[in-house]
Amino acid sequence: MKTITTINDVINVLEDIIQESIQNESPLGYFAALYKKVTLKVKEGIENNFFDDGPRMEKLDVIFAKRYITAYYEYQNQQTVTVSWLKAFELAEKFWPIVLQHLLIGMNAHINLDLGIAAAEVSEGKPIENLKNDFDKINTILSSLVADIENDLSDIWPFLKKILKFTRKVDDFLVDFSMEIARDGAWDFAVKLANTKPSNVANVIQKRDESVAKIASLITDSGVIVSVIFGIIRLGERGSIAKKIQDLNA
Repeated sequence: MKTITTINDVINVLEDIIQESIQNESPLGYFAALYKKVTLKVKEGIENNFFDDGPRMEKLDVIFAKRYITAYYEYQNQQTVTVSWLKAFELAEKFWPIVLQHLLIGMNAHINLDLGIAAAEVSEGKPIENLKNDFDKINTILSSLVADIENDLSDIWPFLKKILKFTRKVDDFLVDFSMEIARDGAWDFAVKLANTKPSNVANVIQKRDESVAKIASLITDSGVIVSVIFGIIRLGERGSIAKKIQDLNA
């Protein structure tokens, strides 16, 4: 894996993953393509003084992104990764998941697990409360990603939300991915980590990982009716995996 110390390094490595995924026809490129867009928005925000502390935000972005990038390459090398990322990566080996399932399961691992860890790490030695305003600002950017996903979901299958509500899955499947809940959960986790004794940090992260992995199961095992609907959507998706990645990366 290349050395990553700046946000430009992050963008370059994400592009490497995207191109590798296009070449290999791997669905892992879906999340990488969308993540690159978000990273470009964060870079733009830093350059335009959107954040209170631009250098700190770049450092947070690097720490945050490296958790995903490291997990990606460790999985490629058959090394151990967090359960949350393992569920996301293993989904790429299956035919039936739709593009949006791949995006959501990646977001689940990265926001609900990695973001809190990165926030605690970048605040080490300083009160984590100093980060709160910029933390909320980066989530303003991330929230646009969630909105785009929900819009895409409706565009692909307009009455899917109604069906999910009918099957009582809407609260689990959609509400868990509203940015308000993801943001608050990630921040609470960051504060908890920041106030945890170093000797117990690994244990706290492991428990959080297990909890986040359970949320991932809502995406992969959403019941018979929803699975049938997703199957219909999957058969209706146009273009090769490579073409879909290129579209997301456009």
